[in-house]
Amino acid sequence: MLTCTKVYHDVPFAHRQHLHDGHCSFVHGHNWDIAISFACREPDSNGFVVDFGKLGFIKDWITEHLDHACVFSESDPLLNTLVSAAPEAWKVYTVRSCSCEGLAAHLFEVFDEIVRRHTDGRVWVEYVEISEDKKNRARFSK
Repeated sequence: MLTCTKVYHDVPFAHRQHLHDGHCSFVHGHNWDIAISFACREPDSNGFVVDFGKLGFIKDWITEHLDHACVFSESDPLLNTLVSAAPEAWKVYTVRSCSCEGLAAHLFEVFDEIVRRHTDGRVWVEYVEISEDKKNRARFSK
């Protein structure tokens, strides 16, 4: 198996850990790094696992869904109240858990599906690692 990794640096988005007993329960933002490790059994004709220059579909997905968004856990009891108060002020993305660990697991599922689709199944995602402000990291793999 061959692998390679692409990192998307400084993706700005916020989240709110509604179950946290401290300051993380407030809406707050980070500059996130998202590292995606790709894997395959055989390289393409260029000798690549993936052509980094042809991963625009991932960058587009990140821009559309996460860039300057606020990520909420779907169980957040204030989600609808906050957003409905001023819907024009929010770009909302909802996930099962907006913890660093939850985001890594969610993004793994999203990126693995679109990578397999764009490569006709030749390439898959080995892991996704996400970091908040370069200080805290979580990694998800299957």
